[in-house]
Amino acid sequence: MAGPLDGVKVIDLTGTVLGPMGTQILGDAGADVIKVEPPSGDTIRYVGPRRSPDMAAYFVNLNRNKRSIVLDLKIPAARAALERLIAQSDVLVHNMRIAAAARAGLDYASLAPKYPRLIHASATGFRQDSSMRDVPAYDDIIQGLSGLAALNGQAAGCDGPRYVPSVVADKLTGHVLASSVAMALYARERSGHGQSLHVPMLDTVLSFLLPEHLWGYSINDPEQGIGYTRMLIPDRRPFATADGHLCLIAVTSAQYLRLFTLFGRPELMQDPRFATTTARGQNIGELYALIAAELRQKPTEDWLDLLAEADIPHGAANRLEDLPKDAYLKEVDFFRQIEHPTEGKMTVLAPPVDYSETKLGFHRPAPRLGQHTEEVLREAGLSEAEIAACR
Repeated sequence: MAGPLDGVKVIDLTGTVLGPMGTQILGDAGADVIKVEPPSGDTIRYVGPRRSPDMAAYFVNLNRNKRSIVLDLKIPAARAALERLIAQSDVLVHNMRIAAAARAGLDYASLAPKYPRLIHASATGFRQDSSMRDVPAYDDIIQGLSGLAALNGQAAGCDGPRYVPSVVADKLTGHVLASSVAMALYARERSGHGQSLHVPMLDTVLSFLLPEHLWGYSINDPEQGIGYTRMLIPDRRPFATADGHLCLIAVTSAQYLRLFTLFGRPELMQDPRFATTTARGQNIGELYALIAAELRQKPTEDWLDLLAEADIPHGAANRLEDLPKDAYLKEVDFFRQIEHPTEGKMTVLAPPVDYSETKLGFHRPAPRLGQHTEEVLREAGLSEAEIAACR
């Protein structure tokens, strides 16, 4: 069954994490993603365990459903070949600096007059009309500038900022990039013409981070502070049990009544500190400390059974190594085994979205460097002599 973007051709000039995450989502949806790499390849090809030098695990999990071609864009014939590909494509995606794209003639102003239906998508650290448009940015930098590292360190009780242990800024921006491309394609179906779109990392992360943390500033009352109180108390973490940890959160008054009843203390619902949503929010530190003390009295498995029976939201505090054994993830076949033509058996991640009619899926395993160069260039109409000139 064809994916929702079946028939869409994407020229992918991105590298490392942000761009490849976004274009992989487009590929999962059925788009024909042509990954254009320099002769040295995407740097992420060489990060992490691997069987072949250019097929590291990190790369494999960001680049399925793509075809790889190698073009050294310093060679005029290769630059001309790229132009042929762009002419036949629906979308061009890059994450190079704005000024560098303009120098290479790959900015929207250079391409739009020739290809009026082209969706030109780019992502960099900062807005392209700002003074910081060409300042380099990577995940660590954006975690710091956005306040995420400071927030994470504060919540963890560290003596300073601490990065979230995930490339969260890059991957989040990649998801926004993919959804933005899809919306631009929909707009083109109605208008008949393309457009440019740009996704700035810092603004994207702040838009994700601040809805709850803007707090008093949302009502122009800085005295009430910035930062969602519940997120910043020391006990907001997986709770210790008699033999491990678990995750638990009650939200409604009905859930809290059931939780206090499990503790054998239903009268706590009459305590002015805990009787209403507002009161619980104002006394959240005391409330979480009380819950933490109660949960230490029984083993994890006992609590999981009791919480399930009481219909209180809860879950195990899994470690990374627990995930492949998780019953739910096994049930939905989240970790999928494939046979890569050159790399052998590999574990890959299932696309997370289900469509009833246009399924997402695995059309191609992650490509070897330049694996599809001749195939793609022949499809574009290049002669054997023109292909040879690109090498």
